[in-house]
Amino acid sequence: MNMSEVTHEAGKPLVTITVNGKSVMVDGPRITGAEIKAAAIAQGVQIESDFVLSEELANGEMQVIGNNDTVTVNKNSSFVAVAPDDNS
Repeated sequence: MNMSEVTHEAGKPLVTITVNGKSVMVDGPRITGAEIKAAAIAQGVQIESDFVLSEELANGEMQVIGNNDTVTVNKNSSFVAVAPDDNS
């Protein structure tokens, strides 16, 4: 069984994404920025809920994902969360 497509008890598929280089399982395929950060925090990624979340796009660019923004994720989805005062 492919762990990136396991079905959660709520009927939504669990999708494995990457946040700051670590695998995180989320209820997908549609999820908000706040839900991504909450799942990452719950699974041990060293970020805070006020961090700025960005999605790494296929063309190498970054797109900021707000807490209320909904994105569609898949096993190739990769996100970076940085402290609000981090100018990197």
